Amino acid sequence: MLEIKFCENNYTHGIEDVVNKIKEQLENVTVEVESCLGYCGDCAVGPFALVDDELVQADTPEELLEEIKGYL
Repeated sequence: MLEIKFCENNYTHGIEDVVNKIKEQLENVTVEVESCLGYCGDCAVGPFALVDDELVQADTPEELLEEIKGYL
C-alpha cells in the first residue's frame, strides 16, 4: 500500500484538491495530512508530497497529482 503524506501548510499551493482527488480516485493508498513534515523550504516554494517517504514536487497541484499517480 502506498503511503502519501502532505503538509497542512502546503494547502496554500492548492494541495487540498489533490488530497481530495487521491482519496476519491485512488485505491490502495493511505493519505495523511500532518501539521509539518520538516520540508519547510520545499513547502514554501510549491506543491509537494512524500510518497513512501520520497519527496515528490511539481509546479502545480495538477502536475503533483500526476506525479503521485506515477507511483502506482
